[in-house]
Formats: sequence, structure tokens, C-alpha cells
Amino acid sequence: MIRLRTGSIERIAAVGAHCDDIAIGAGGSLYTACLANPGVRVDALVLTGGGTDRETEEHTALTAFCPGADIDVTVLKLPDGRTPAHWDEAKSAVRELRQRADADADADVVFAPHLDDAHQDHRLLAELVSQTFRDHLVLGYEIVKSDGDLGRPAVYRPLRDDVMRRKVELLHEYYPSQRHRPWFDREAFVGLARIRGIECGARYAEAFHTTTVTLDLEG
Repeated sequence: MIRLRTGSIERIAAVGAHCDDIAIGAGGSLYTACLANPGVRVDALVLTGGGTDRETEEHTALTAFCPGADIDVTVLKLPDGRTPAHWDEAKSAVRELRQRADADADADVVFAPHLDDAHQDHRLLAELVSQTFRDHLVLGYEIVKSDGDLGRPAVYRPLRDDVMRRKVELLHEYYPSQRHRPWFDREAFVGLARIRGIECGARYAEAFHTTTVTLDLEG
């Protein structure tokens, strides 16, 4: 397995169509990056759930998933399942996120849905991110769901056993509104991470899709 390093991380941008998307898709990687880089800046944007209990869940959850980080979370009020009909507002929000995330220096990594996600809200957001964060390392996370569109990711972030356990604990602790859903359980989260771990020679892993990467072979 080829291992590449990002170097030190000072700024992270994370986007989700729904509250819990970021934590499900990249929670372990976020948690690891924040522990390893105290004081890292995390700018997060979620398109739906604003003004509801889900917004409160998202603020507390992402704070827990980003220990020691300087975190700013924005949750909008776009209608769940209909964000393509609100393209202008979603586009403006992603552009504002880039301005915020790149205020002092470019974000080192951007976590977002991937372009082939079957959910229309996820897919729209992935397209907007790819159009807006053109010069960034964008990692498209995956979310297990009934659509069965997980695909074949190219980038893996191995997760230690304790990080995997912590991810599952935080998901269940901070998203009580989702516990009734058939896919929101320990077996689903750990099962997918175990499969991705097998693919990259680890016990557990989160996997990501990416498009354009510039490779530095000099330093």
C-alpha cells in the first residue's frame, strides 16, 4: 500500500448535505487530524437542518469530533431532499465557506460527499465543492445507505481500534434523532470500516474518492 503524507494540517473545510453526514463519512479522520494538530481550524457547512434539533446535534457532535480545534459550524435551512431546487443558495454558501476557510491560507484538506453519490443532495454538494475548491485536496467521503452506491474509493485513512470505537460512541451519543434508522447502528459503521480496512491492509479505515491530485516528488 502506497503511503502519502499531507504534512502538518492547519485548516480543514468540511461540508455535508445533512447533519451527521460529515461525522459518518469522515468522523474518524477528523478526530485523528484534530488530535494530531492541536488548534487546527475547522470550518464546517451543512445545507439542511437549520433551526431544528438537528442543528443543535450537529454543533455538539462536530465539536466532539474535533477535539482541541478552532471550529466554526454553519447549518442552513434548505429543505432535506430538495437542495437541487435551491442551487443558488447552496452555491453561495459553498463559496462563502471557501472564503472563510481560505481567509489566511488555503485549507489543507476538504471533506465532502463524493461525485457519484446516489443521493441528490449529496451529489449536488459534491459538484459545487468540485467547482469551488479547485486548487484543494478534496476527499469525497462515503455514507452507507440503502442506495448501495459505495463504489471503489482510491484513498484510505486507516483508523486505530480506539478511534473506531470512539467514532461509533460519538455518533450514538450526539445524534439521538437518528438512532431509529435501520442503517444507523454499530454494525453498519464498523462493518464498512472493516471492509475498507481489509482493502488497505489495516483493521479499520475510512475511504475517500478524489479527482485531481498534484504529486510533489521533491520534498
